Amino acid sequence: MALPHLRALEDCADFTKTVKPFVPQLYDLPGKLHEVLTGQESLLNVYMQTNPLISGFALSVFLGAVFLVVAEVNRNYSQVDRCWSLLPTLYIAHFDLWARLVGLPTRRIEAALLFSTLWSVRLTYNYWRKGGYNIGHEDYRWELVRQRVPKVAFHVFNWTFVSFMQSILLFLIAAPVYKILLASTIEPNLTSADLASLSMELGLILTEYIADEQQWAYQSAKKQFKETGRVPRGFKQADLDRGFLTSGLWGYSRHPNFAAEQTIWFLLYQWTCYATKTLYSWAGLGPSFLILLFQGSTWLTEQITGGKYPEYSEYQRKVGMFAPKRLSAYKTPALKPKIIRTSELAEKQRQKEKEKEKEKQK
Repeated sequence: MALPHLRALEDCADFTKTVKPFVPQLYDLPGKLHEVLTGQESLLNVYMQTNPLISGFALSVFLGAVFLVVAEVNRNYSQVDRCWSLLPTLYIAHFDLWARLVGLPTRRIEAALLFSTLWSVRLTYNYWRKGGYNIGHEDYRWELVRQRVPKVAFHVFNWTFVSFMQSILLFLIAAPVYKILLASTIEPNLTSADLASLSMELGLILTEYIADEQQWAYQSAKKQFKETGRVPRGFKQADLDRGFLTSGLWGYSRHPNFAAEQTIWFLLYQWTCYATKTLYSWAGLGPSFLILLFQGSTWLTEQITGGKYPEYSEYQRKVGMFAPKRLSAYKTPALKPKIIRTSELAEKQRQKEKEKEKEKQK
């Protein structure tokens, strides 16, 4: 049997009952796939007889190997980035498909799949319009990392974190849905808590969309101003000269889109905790790791931004990285008037008198 026999919702979050017994299937999976290739077994049977958490994890490891090979061959380390917006939704769809094939209720899983699909559409579109899918495109931060670490160390970093760990992370942030799948065997219908969680997820996606649009409009205006010398309608030259956006959501958070992104996957985890009547579980590993990843990547991003724009340090002081520091939005500090001392005025007067004397002598 590919699922445990559970009697209580709390059991759906128990690692020893829902995950550990199926770990041996991971080791048996290569042999099963060999039987499929040799015609001894059908792929559909192997898929249905394998625990969905195990098969999803196995796929993330396989994709990690693919990302590694492609990255090393092309010397381009943004391979995971190209799939980032798609894989979590793929894994949730995998849980939904598996449940359908074995005849389990899927309404609660589909609620998670709905928000995840909209999340994928938004992020994929935003990544596409910024040129992320162009041939040869690579995240600018990887070049900076390569400059700071030895070549061998960077390759080890790629073999471990960039390719495999990030690929597995994208599975782990979707893995809490496995708990919803299990809970659906006991409580199959959508609950008010499911609908409330779905509504909050959709609100967070809307927040990301608004932040993306504000940033896109600003960067487009800045590019247009740089190319034509004309300030686009709706913007001030001082704002474009600053170099970074401080209005809208960005006046309260330095990275409102990142804040919403982390909250989306942590909320999914909390959703599944509520569904299984537990305070915490093993499924928190994925969102916790994601939050740590954002801390490091955002720090690196701000190191680069702070080196380009003088006012950024003041922006950092007044506006929180993710959560707002104050109720009021950020305002560009007023320029301090230059104080002219009496001695400076006297010196200028003496210079003028000397120049007049020289003119008379001529």
